[in-house]
Amino acid sequence: MAEEKHHHHLFHHKDKEEEGGPVDYEKEIKHHKHLEEIGELGTAAAGVYALHEKHEAKKDPEHAHKHKIEEEIAAAAAVGAGGYAFHEHHDKKDVKKEEKEAEGGKHHHHHF
Repeated sequence: MAEEKHHHHLFHHKDKEEEGGPVDYEKEIKHHKHLEEIGELGTAAAGVYALHEKHEAKKDPEHAHKHKIEEEIAAAAAVGAGGYAFHEHHDKKDVKKEEKEAEGGKHHHHHF
């Protein structure tokens, strides 16, 4: 029985294998690398914005509560974007592993 992996993506697309054609592993690796980098940029941007709001809360005591809430929202967004980058990093590693298995004829070497 073949093992099936199901990936849940924001944008659903069929793999070339599902369409009956060969998988372009380089393209898949680049795709996941690109999405990983977008996640990293989102993490950095949200983190910088959180620090900005923290600074604004100190600078503008009259609206400190509003700035503190925006800081916490930005911090949560940074964590979410970091999680997304981490997810894409592992998808990229999975594609590299699939490529290696496809090239090697799916030989499994067990070392004891």
